[in-house]
Amino acid sequence: MSQGQEKTLSTVTLNAVSGTPLDDHSVRANVVAAAHALAERSGIRIHHVTTSDVGVVVILGADRTAALGFATELRTITNTWYEHKFRDGPLWGTRPPSAEP
Repeated sequence: MSQGQEKTLSTVTLNAVSGTPLDDHSVRANVVAAAHALAERSGIRIHHVTTSDVGVVVILGADRTAALGFATELRTITNTWYEHKFRDGPLWGTRPPSAEP
């Protein structure tokens, strides 16, 4: 990065499709670990990770396109893990219209 250029930061948010799956420490820890591993493999810097019982927010040192790819891959990796571990799923997704508040 040349001198005087600002870093591009992008925020990625994944929300649970139902319930509070991240209130389970092992689920929360796995999601955070998966985010860090993916960032390392991708060469993307994570500036901050915030979790709650229903989701994760990751601030990345990446442009929007790279962040979208990161979010897609993180969602795929963690959905697959969750579905196999708990025989339930998916972990992330868009709630059906009937489930919208």
